[in-house]
Amino acid sequence: MSDTEFGADPDEAKDRNFITALARGLDVLRCFRPNETDLTNNDISERTGLPKPTVSRLTHTLCKLDYLIADARTGSYRLSAGVLQLGYGVLSGMEIGERAADAMRALRNGPNSYITCALAERHRTDAVYVAVQRSREEISLTMHVGSRLPLFFSAIGRSILVGMTDEERAAVLRSADESDPEGQEARHASIERAIEEYKASGFCTGYGDWRPDVNGIAVPVYSLSGTRVYGLNVGGPSFHVKKKQLEQHYAKSLIEAAAALSCGPSH
Repeated sequence: MSDTEFGADPDEAKDRNFITALARGLDVLRCFRPNETDLTNNDISERTGLPKPTVSRLTHTLCKLDYLIADARTGSYRLSAGVLQLGYGVLSGMEIGERAADAMRALRNGPNSYITCALAERHRTDAVYVAVQRSREEISLTMHVGSRLPLFFSAIGRSILVGMTDEERAAVLRSADESDPEGQEARHASIERAIEEYKASGFCTGYGDWRPDVNGIAVPVYSLSGTRVYGLNVGGPSFHVKKKQLEQHYAKSLIEAAAALSCGPSH
């Protein structure tokens, strides 16, 4: 596994139409984490594994395009409104987020005030939240739109995987195995368990897998066109959100919500 956060996809070198410079520019934008305001070229170089001269050219270009703003005093960069505009474009295209709002609120407003409900879509080996209904308690999971969970080791990530066709899932596994051979056994065991779980109960579970203090269950949801797979989950702090309540009270409502929101091929 690469020491950086942005290991190259093995398929990139095989794709004659792949524009590496564009991919590296997007990697620069992806370097910014939640609650981070400024990064230097050195920070970006360390996270991407790109040489500093290359990073300097990329940040210069992104500033010219109004996706980054440079601070000459500190030598750092921050995301500009141009990135926000792109984000709104993505969210506006996700019709399911608006359609899911009422169903997600209903799940969140169930008997347990610590429950958070979220909708996620896959990006590489992450499940990225595209809509969130936070719990009614002040002390809750600090999750928001854009939060990332491990695709193979969270309930919501596994629900996306089980919702894929066999061919789609195999392609995702193959890419992950090529990038991280050491994690292959754990990934395959996780997805095999998730498939068995989903066949038996209609949902995927995550009890301390992603974080030891978090319990959750999730189901796949399909876009109206049937071409996109999302994950819909309910969960919360394990001290307040127990396995028994999730499976005996919330599971049925979660499955019904997913069925009502989905309009795609049967998986």
